Amino acid sequence: MPEHTPTDAETVATAALLFEAGALRNQPRTGWPYDGVPVSSTETVAEHSHRTTVIGVALAAMEGADPARTALLCALHDLHETRIGDQTPVTRRYVTTADPRKVTADQVTGTPPAVGSAVAAAVEEFEVGETPEARCARDADKLDCLYRALEYRAIGYPTDGKIERCRAALKTASARSLADAATVMEPAQWQRMLPGVSAVR
Repeated sequence: MPEHTPTDAETVATAALLFEAGALRNQPRTGWPYDGVPVSSTETVAEHSHRTTVIGVALAAMEGADPARTALLCALHDLHETRIGDQTPVTRRYVTTADPRKVTADQVTGTPPAVGSAVAAAVEEFEVGETPEARCARDADKLDCLYRALEYRAIGYPTDGKIERCRAALKTASARSLADAATVMEPAQWQRMLPGVSAVR
């Protein structure tokens, strides 16, 4: 049994946070138009967060970090973007935005203490970036961007610069090896690696 029984107000605040998290489905990743990808074809922040989480699990396992903790950091790393949008390196050069930790603190206001501390601690750990799990999560964030850039390049968009920048930002050996493997594959190659499917086009 939990030590604290949530009040009705805390339960409402938590439900509101969960609705807010769903808004990431409608939040586009704004950097892709710089690479010629039209807004109508760009991924959402929710889509980015999903594969970042899967990548984080794989990276943590490869690096000897905790996959579950890394997944938590990945899943929550862009939650603040419901309120401040997706800021790119270009926009951050000119516009100062709120610290994700401050946004998170506002987002979890009124939730049960255990909920607020779990979310805030994960965002803090990701932002500081010093634990093995945070390093894996931050690399997963960049690696998902690299993989998406490869997918966009495969259908004709000029994303080579993004691929190079994401590869250069990777810190862990496992992330670099996964980047290298991806750059010599076709994005749809996984389908042809299934038993009995290799001859199907």
